[in-house]
Amino acid sequence: MRPVLAIRDLCVRFGSAAQGVEVVRDFGFDLMPGSTLAIVGASGSGKSQAMLAVMGLLASDGTATGSVKFEGQELLDLGAPALNAIRGSRMTMIFQEPMSALDPLFTIGQQIAAPLRAHGSLGRRAMRARVLELLADVGIGDPAARINSYPHQLSGGQRQRVMIAMAIANHPAVLIADEPTTALDATVQAQVLDLLRDLKTRLHMAMVFVTHDLGLARHIADHVLVMEHGCCVESGATQDIFANPQAAATRALLAASPPLRQARQAAPQVPVLEGQSLQVTLRLPGSFLRRGRALRAVEDVSLSLAPGQTLGIVGESGSGKTTLGRALLRLVPAQGRLLYRGRDLMLLDPRALRPLRKSLQIVFQDPYGSLSPRMTLRAIIGEGLAIHEPLAGKAARERRVIAALEEVGLDAAMANRFPHEFSGGQRQRIAIARVMILRPELVVLDEPTSALDRAIQRDIVALLMRLQRIHGMAYVFISHDLAIVRAMADSVLVMLDGRVVEHGSTEAIFERPRHDATRALLRAAALTQWQSPSGRDAV
Repeated sequence: MRPVLAIRDLCVRFGSAAQGVEVVRDFGFDLMPGSTLAIVGASGSGKSQAMLAVMGLLASDGTATGSVKFEGQELLDLGAPALNAIRGSRMTMIFQEPMSALDPLFTIGQQIAAPLRAHGSLGRRAMRARVLELLADVGIGDPAARINSYPHQLSGGQRQRVMIAMAIANHPAVLIADEPTTALDATVQAQVLDLLRDLKTRLHMAMVFVTHDLGLARHIADHVLVMEHGCCVESGATQDIFANPQAAATRALLAASPPLRQARQAAPQVPVLEGQSLQVTLRLPGSFLRRGRALRAVEDVSLSLAPGQTLGIVGESGSGKTTLGRALLRLVPAQGRLLYRGRDLMLLDPRALRPLRKSLQIVFQDPYGSLSPRMTLRAIIGEGLAIHEPLAGKAARERRVIAALEEVGLDAAMANRFPHEFSGGQRQRIAIARVMILRPELVVLDEPTSALDRAIQRDIVALLMRLQRIHGMAYVFISHDLAIVRAMADSVLVMLDGRVVEHGSTEAIFERPRHDATRALLRAAALTQWQSPSGRDAV
């Protein structure tokens, strides 16, 4: 049988031949019809850039050499028209960061219809029916109501499912999935993996599954290829890679796990933040014949958080986790009482609220979408200082920017580079540095480790814990990764359909869950577990 995708000696370089950076070297594999290859590696190992080169989607200063053959046809030599006839139809890609990949000016229905329109001839009614079918296939509830929604009106997990719907619209022969479950909670991860497996079987579709999560690779892939520093360091059948890893990079990925949670001091009596009967109502868009409806995204939520403590918020995608986190910082309209140091933020107008923003910060789920592509790291990280500490001198701001970069594990020499030059994990570190430079009292961390491989997740969790111990910051830690939440949180709040269904200490939630939704999350989390070489569960 001939491979549907054959790659030989692929090299990817950014910049000039004399001063550029080679991020992929001598890379290659054969992908057979109906098979799944998982490409795994630490952030910055080159796995995503290799697949972007295969699709002809490198940044303008990137070049690819070698050979990429799809169904026997060389792709690297093709012009844009011939390549466009293949992309989106015979070979498609699910991107890691859906918010930056989706157009904010078009509804999700219009965007899912785009590849159908470009590569087919469906009529208007048939097109709408197919879009609704795709939305249902990827697990978005009430497709008829959601078809006219815009990307910003969906949760991170829902946006990723829209990307999957677009990718499978034309029944491709090869699907490249770049971290397709990064933004999803454990239960939805299981659903998406089941969906991808089902699609592969029904369509005899081959798949390249790019991930930093070896647990997911074990459950979906026939073969695994491990990358480090732009090169393939190990490849083989999935069971062989897990049973007998040969490369040090593979063993490191298998052994990586979040640091164990340390005992905390007793919480102070005065909370830094209190929410009382918080509610958030969103208005879903309607159509010419259908009136929009109100959606209660957060309903009657109360919580209290002391300095130096971490509250974990977990739940399925669309449960209201992120909306609640933004409501706590008054980034979305909400009702109820929101007390910061005893002061009700709901009573403050934007001008009165602005001086408090320095102390109330957020790390967003999508680092690429929250970082300006036209600003260097120096400008991005120093922007908050310029706004909140305008009297600080230029030299003082520069010292703090460099210190912030080094604090999150980035080289100070990177200060003049732009966000697109970094991996997803590195961009998340930049987003964390931009917040931490202000030394806030409260930080809402919205999936801060979702784009990171396990080894770097461990480093980031350790960094966040250390900063919390030093500065006494309070964290609201929103995540679908229960292992990370268990490592980070003092207490956990479980959400379902906008409501809190369970709230208690971390030990109680994980050891003695009371609600069915909590038990379902814990069962689904077992999907990504593997036994590390040391014998401890790695996830």
